[in-house]
Amino acid sequence: MRAFGMYNYLHLDSWYQDNVYYIDQFGRVMNVSVTLDAALQKPREVFRLPTDLAAYDNRLCASIYFSSSTWVTLSDGTGRLYLIKSGKRGNSASEKWEIVFNEELGSPFTITHSVSFVKSDIHSVAVLLLRVEKDELDTKGSGFHISLEWVTIAETSEEGDHRYEIFKRRILQGKSVPHYVAIEPSGDGLMILSYKPFKFMQDEEDKLEENDDEKVTNKKKDPLYYWQQTEDDLTVTVHIPQDIIKDDIKVQFSPDNICVTLKDQPPLMEGRLYSSVDHESCTWIIRENKSLEISLIKKSEGPQWPELIVGDTRGEFIMDSSQRSAVAECLMHLTSEVMNPNPDKENPPCNAQELEECDAFLEDSASLCRFDGDTLKITHVINLGSNQYLFSVVVDPKEMPCFCLRHDVDALLWQPHSDQPQNMWEHIATFNALGYVQASKQDKKFMACAPNYSYAALCECLRRVFIYRQPTPLSTVLYNRKEGRQVGQVAKQLVATLEASDPILGFQATNERLFVLTTKTLFLIKVNTGN
Repeated sequence: MRAFGMYNYLHLDSWYQDNVYYIDQFGRVMNVSVTLDAALQKPREVFRLPTDLAAYDNRLCASIYFSSSTWVTLSDGTGRLYLIKSGKRGNSASEKWEIVFNEELGSPFTITHSVSFVKSDIHSVAVLLLRVEKDELDTKGSGFHISLEWVTIAETSEEGDHRYEIFKRRILQGKSVPHYVAIEPSGDGLMILSYKPFKFMQDEEDKLEENDDEKVTNKKKDPLYYWQQTEDDLTVTVHIPQDIIKDDIKVQFSPDNICVTLKDQPPLMEGRLYSSVDHESCTWIIRENKSLEISLIKKSEGPQWPELIVGDTRGEFIMDSSQRSAVAECLMHLTSEVMNPNPDKENPPCNAQELEECDAFLEDSASLCRFDGDTLKITHVINLGSNQYLFSVVVDPKEMPCFCLRHDVDALLWQPHSDQPQNMWEHIATFNALGYVQASKQDKKFMACAPNYSYAALCECLRRVFIYRQPTPLSTVLYNRKEGRQVGQVAKQLVATLEASDPILGFQATNERLFVLTTKTLFLIKVNTGN
């Protein structure tokens, strides 16, 4: 139900403003664009799937993804993938949809994401295919698993003949439908936000190697070292064997590096420190519990280090209670949990104590993972705790899609940056109280927001659409009588009721308009006035 029953049949072409597409029951890809301010053009057929869809019993809905301004990936729902060169779209004279690759790839799937990139002068398109498959080995669970296939199609030129062929196929499996999955713009990695973990399924030879690796890692489950920090210094604790004495230990400090060796063995810890230290003031001692304690004095007081040794993941950072409180305080301004003494300047007041039964949701904790495309291993993982996933949106088509998470009563929008390891997920917008408001909408089907964050919107299964504008300054004076203060800005909520009782199948938001697709009609709702 989650994978295919809640599918959004309306597709927004983020490369060309106010252009939406749907695939009808006859396999026709139809484009609808806005001509005048709020007038829709007549649906225009841009492509027709060659497959006779009526001949297939076991098929899914057809799906489409706009990989770039001139490339499209398309599935007919029977298990066949099409790569299409479209030319410049958006009702342009150069638009001509032409199949450059099509192949049967097994059981039916839907396309969840796709990117187009050039590497070493070779053009490639990477695409993610989602399947729900029977799992014979799963006797206690649902009897199914989710399969994500990462397919890379690359250009090949033999004797001047330019063709596209499959370059790589990799499969991940998990036990829950991912909330969010996207390939990095460079094609080098993958990000998945899901309730249950995903892992790559490898060939038999790789599996044997993986088992050997697992045996080794099982022996080394405990971190090699633990570290703590204050504003001025860092303390590193390393467990050492019982037979090691003081003379066997060699610790070398330099302004930017550290090296720890025991007897004549290879270095136990070695590498470049995250930041500079006052190496002449650094010390080490052996504690009674046979642990080596190293004290490092920071050269620059204040900034917190995200890691001790650059790129070393064998250590574990331990945060004390005062540091936890400080971090929580730093994050407080992102949410509206605290009554705000200055409403003109920041968020309006809201109280997290007022959460109600509708705020409870089943999946307590999801994780966000980044997979490396070469090693197929996880490089980053974040446990989202109770920060519920709400929706995703393309803000910039050249970047990965953003995802929106609930933080207390608010909703925060995050932009992934695969090329910035230190700032991989950037907070770019806040929708005040949206987390709380959406929880009360029991019949909600789709959520979205404008790429410029000017409003968020959600629709129910039938008829009703709710629009939540961002706060805007007031032109007249308004007083809150209860609190006796002047209100500087107000956020408006709008409700639109469609003149049809057909089920809503698709929902997309642009900066100025909302598009709502039912089984029979495409509605256009004007939200903002263009400049």
